[in-house]
Amino acid sequence: MRSIWLGLVSAVLLAASPVQAQDAYPSKQVTVIVPFAAGGTADIFARMVSNHLQVKLGKPFVVENVGGAGSILGVTRLAKSAADGITLGLASTSALAINPSLYGPKLSYQPDKDLVPVAQISVVPNVLVVNPNKIKARTVPELIAYLKANPDKISFGSAGVGTSQHLAGELFQQMTGTRMVHVPYKGSSQMLTDLLSGQIDLAFDNVPLLLPQVKTGQLAMLATATPKRADFDPQVPAVAEFLPGFEAVAWHGFFVPAGTPKPIVEKLSAEIRAFMQQPETVLKMAELGATAVAVDSEPFAAYIAAETARWKKVIEAANIKLD
Repeated sequence: MRSIWLGLVSAVLLAASPVQAQDAYPSKQVTVIVPFAAGGTADIFARMVSNHLQVKLGKPFVVENVGGAGSILGVTRLAKSAADGITLGLASTSALAINPSLYGPKLSYQPDKDLVPVAQISVVPNVLVVNPNKIKARTVPELIAYLKANPDKISFGSAGVGTSQHLAGELFQQMTGTRMVHVPYKGSSQMLTDLLSGQIDLAFDNVPLLLPQVKTGQLAMLATATPKRADFDPQVPAVAEFLPGFEAVAWHGFFVPAGTPKPIVEKLSAEIRAFMQQPETVLKMAELGATAVAVDSEPFAAYIAAETARWKKVIEAANIKLD
């Protein structure tokens, strides 16, 4: 009888342990890894969410910027951390949906094996801009016609080989049958300098970087790379209106190391998604040129898988290789 009673007690304790783990979380300070330098858009996103989690969960959520190697260093650090919920991290399109196809087994982490999505928080539109002194086209059809008439004579810049900006230009060429010269830089700021001076002709890049120059007339915005017109300016057409299916956006989300207890993942996801739906958050994200989203772990994982497959096709078709 005593053994039966002990068995029942053990069963109750085991059944309750996940809930207790969730309720007790976090028991100490949480490190939030951001694989980019401080001060950028992704860093601002991470600090907004970290501040909210700190207030709601009662323990410090401290951002640590681990930049370098196109976010590989920071994401690797996250992937190799203990799976106890005490290390949380932000990651984006390049790290999760592009790098696996670029690096293959040489990549120091494998997103589907080493990381668990917690929640997607943003979509940042890329936009197609031209130097108005170099390119007279002001619509996507006009640009396509100009590129077809001048194969290999027009240059487009990006933040580096294999970045989302680079792949946006490759996808555009593949869907239009045009040929441009790709000029990679070590970051978007260097690319922008040459675009403004006329060293390169056009680019796809994030709205926050390019919008100030568009407003002053230094750059001409032809279209967004979103599936439909973006909220920041509904007057600007989407490339997809002329090339159905064209999409090249940046996105961000939070992740934890694989093996992190599911109740902790669910608790973090619920808190993050609630924050992303607050009107103040939506407004702040819009001011930063982003769209706030609140996507749960499983649908976010499915989205990443679809994005990975889509960009893999572009990478293979363009025969992009890293030295």
